[in-house]
Amino acid sequence: MKISEMNLPNKLTLLRILLIPLFILCFYISSPFINFIGIIIFCVASFTDFLDGYIARKHNLVTDFGKFMDPLADKILTLSAWILLVEHGKLAAWIVIIILTREFAITGFRQLAQQKQIVLAANQWGKIKTVTQLITIILFLISFILGVSQVLLNIMTVLVLIITLYSGYTYFVDNKKVFSK
Repeated sequence: MKISEMNLPNKLTLLRILLIPLFILCFYISSPFINFIGIIIFCVASFTDFLDGYIARKHNLVTDFGKFMDPLADKILTLSAWILLVEHGKLAAWIVIIILTREFAITGFRQLAQQKQIVLAANQWGKIKTVTQLITIILFLISFILGVSQVLLNIMTVLVLIITLYSGYTYFVDNKKVFSK
């Protein structure tokens, strides 16, 4: 599919993917100004996740490309940020391993459901998980250039872990029919 043939939501998803390397690069340059630009890029990329879904649903522009690439772009963006935080010593690797495991487990579960021709809708806890993760990532990114309370970062990290695990749990429980078919 050519870019000129894509609808606006798909272009926003593609833009999110293209912004990821720029975002990452901004945190390999030791400059508060460039780090700030990186935060802005991350925020813009995060907002496209909301915007593309909203536009696609509102204007009936849902496509197979969007169904596949939108969640993938979201995972690449957030997981890139989590890994960046580990590499820069802001976060312990085991925390990101838990987050990665949840994401891979849900992705595998969705593939199993798709093979059985079962459509799995995102649940409210998955949306809460995403928002909580994005807020926490932004707070950590801000800590590159400003003093952010370590207590706040610790509280948000624990909250992210709890919500990440709980959202994964509810996703499996709410869709246990996938295992029975």
